[in-house]
Amino acid sequence: MKTTIVIPTYNEAENLPKLVTALFELPLADLNLLVVDDNSPDGTGQIAEELGQKTSGRVQVVHRAGKLGLGTAYIQGFRYAIEHGADYIGQMDADFSHPIDKIIPMVEGLKEFDFVIGSRYVPGGSLDERWPLWRKALSGWGNFYARTILGMKIRDVTGGFKVWRRATLSSMPLDRVRSNGYVFQVEMSYVASRLGFRHKEIPIYFADRRWGQSKMNFRIQVEAALRVWQLAGMYQDLQPLQTAG
Repeated sequence: MKTTIVIPTYNEAENLPKLVTALFELPLADLNLLVVDDNSPDGTGQIAEELGQKTSGRVQVVHRAGKLGLGTAYIQGFRYAIEHGADYIGQMDADFSHPIDKIIPMVEGLKEFDFVIGSRYVPGGSLDERWPLWRKALSGWGNFYARTILGMKIRDVTGGFKVWRRATLSSMPLDRVRSNGYVFQVEMSYVASRLGFRHKEIPIYFADRRWGQSKMNFRIQVEAALRVWQLAGMYQDLQPLQTAG
């Protein structure tokens, strides 16, 4: 099975080489990485090209004209992975906040489930121990807020560490997904839930980034809060697919 992990980047020159090395140390056959770079001023895109040469093409790069956003980066990456024959498609941050060792059990989970989530909010999952209490509370509240309004059984609806079956993503109306900040993660989980796809959540420890700067800001948080209410009415036409599961 060919597994492609989509990694959006913007100014991740410090992280990307270390991340690629760590990912290719995994005992996962036919693993490929797709870097979707938003014209990073720090040269991340060029570094990705060099990594592609060093890995005989196992790292591929999509260069975009500017900082076009997380959601469109993932959608473009998903489509690229599907077109290039990936059986399993993963998504993760480039900043080491997602535990690389959990990719193996997550991919294993796709044998029985349509998508698998690395979850902070199931038993055994947790947030960075160095985070202050207010930051943990804000994260937990944002997740509770979204899953309650949308009525999802998924515990971690705001998390961005997922793996999907090719057939799952191919059956989702990706052209309708409009969220472009971190609420993109909520929208994808909601669409998958509306379509009746089965999910599994594997507990993870979510670490703060080691190097570089966070992309989270107040505008993104406001977009997320407002967008959740829009999502509740946008997908009422979606019904569980007979092929789901």
